[in-house]
Amino acid sequence: MKTEFTLAQLADSDIAVADKILRACVHCGFCTATCPTYVLLGDELDSPRGRIYLIKQMLEKDQAPTADVVKHIDRCLSCLSCMTTCPSGVHYMHLVDQARVRIEQRYERPLTDRLLRAVLAYVLPRPREFRLAMTLARLGRPFKALLPASSASRAPAPSLLRRVRAMLDLAPAAALPPPGPADGSVFAAQGARRGRVALLQGCAQAALAPRINQAAINVLTRHGIEVVLVRDEQCCGALTHHMGQDSDALARARGNVDAWTAEAKRGGLDAILVTTSGCGTVIKDYGHMLREDPHYAASAAAVSTMAKDITEYLAGLDLASASQRDDIVVAYHSACSLQHGQKITSIPKELLSKSGFVVKDIPESHLCCGSAGTYNILQPDIAMKLRDRKVANIATVKPNVIAAGNIGCMMQIASGTSVPVVHTVELLDWATGGPRPGMI
Repeated sequence: MKTEFTLAQLADSDIAVADKILRACVHCGFCTATCPTYVLLGDELDSPRGRIYLIKQMLEKDQAPTADVVKHIDRCLSCLSCMTTCPSGVHYMHLVDQARVRIEQRYERPLTDRLLRAVLAYVLPRPREFRLAMTLARLGRPFKALLPASSASRAPAPSLLRRVRAMLDLAPAAALPPPGPADGSVFAAQGARRGRVALLQGCAQAALAPRINQAAINVLTRHGIEVVLVRDEQCCGALTHHMGQDSDALARARGNVDAWTAEAKRGGLDAILVTTSGCGTVIKDYGHMLREDPHYAASAAAVSTMAKDITEYLAGLDLASASQRDDIVVAYHSACSLQHGQKITSIPKELLSKSGFVVKDIPESHLCCGSAGTYNILQPDIAMKLRDRKVANIATVKPNVIAAGNIGCMMQIASGTSVPVVHTVELLDWATGGPRPGMI
C-alpha cells in the first residue's frame, strides 16, 4: 500500500511504525474471510482492510477522528485473526492500537459513553473495586428485564441502558468466592526445586475465579517449581490499553516492569507466567510499548521475553498424569489472544490429550467468542451474536466440559451454555493429582 506521510510526520516513531505496517498491506482481502465483524455485518469498513484504509487516511492527513471512523474502529474486537490470516505479515495490532489512542485523545464521545468508559477503566483493573461492583451487579440482576435487550438498530453504538443490561448479564448469579492469596506469598516447590516463577495475579480473574491461579500453583509446585506472587504488582494494563488510554496503560506497564525486575534480582525468576491470555499478549508487547522510554526499554524487553502463558511453560515440565480421563470429552476453545496474539495453538490441546482427556476442536475455532476485554459490554449486540455462534459450534462436538485459557472467554461462553466451562490449567491440575474442578 502506498503511503504519503511527510518527512516531518515520519520523525514521529509511532507514525514510522504505522507507515511500515501500511506499506506491508497488499489489499488482498484474505483478512475479510476471518474477521468476525465482517462475517457478521458484511461491511467492508468493518473488515481489517476497511479499517486500515480509515486509519491510513486519518494518520496521513493528521485528522481528528470522525464519528464514522470511531464507529468502525470501536467495532473491532482486536481478536487479531486477520494477523494470522495475512500472507504479508501486516501487524494490524500496533496499527489499531495507534488509532484507539488518537480517538481517545482527539475525539469527544457522548457524555454517557465517556462516563461508562471512565467507570470501566477505573473499576476493572482494581480487584477490590471490581468485587464490590460485581456484588452490586448481582443485586441488580433481577431488574435487568426492565432494560432494553438486543437490538438490530443501526445506531453507531448501543445505548447506555443496553450496555448496563450487558453488564448485568455477565454478572455471576452466586456470591463471589473468597479472595486468593495475598501478593508477596511464596509457594515452595514439592521435592527438589527445579525452577522459580512469578505468577501474574490478575484483576477480574482474581475476583471472579481465584481457583484458576490456585490450580496453576498446584501444578507448578507439584512439579518442583517455586511460585511467587510478586508484591506491588498491578493490572497488566490491557484493559485501558485497548480503550486507547495510553498513559494509564504505560504507567501500569512500568510499575510491573519495576516489580518483576526487582523480584528477579532478589530471588531469581525463570519466567513470568500468565493464566489470562489477554494479559499475556499485552505483557509480551511491553518491549514495543516502552521502546522509546530510555529508562525502561531494555528492562521491558527483558520482561516481554520472560512472559509465558501457563501452558507454554507447563509444556516443558513433562507433566505426570495421575490417571486417564478418557471418559471426559473436552471442547477446547482457543482464545483469540492465545492463538492469534501469541501464536499458541497446539500446546494446550497436546497437554490435555497427554493428560488423558478426549480433546475436540470446535468448528470455526478462529472466530472470536465476542468477549474481547470490555467489548461484550461496549458492543453487546455484536458480542451476543458471536457468543451464540460460538456456543452453537461447541454444541456440535457434544462435550462434557469446555476448556479455555482466558477468563473473559470463559465468562462469555458460560453466559450462553449449560456446559461447564473451566480453565485448561484446572483440568491439568486434576489430571496430575489435584482436585476435580468444581464446575464439572
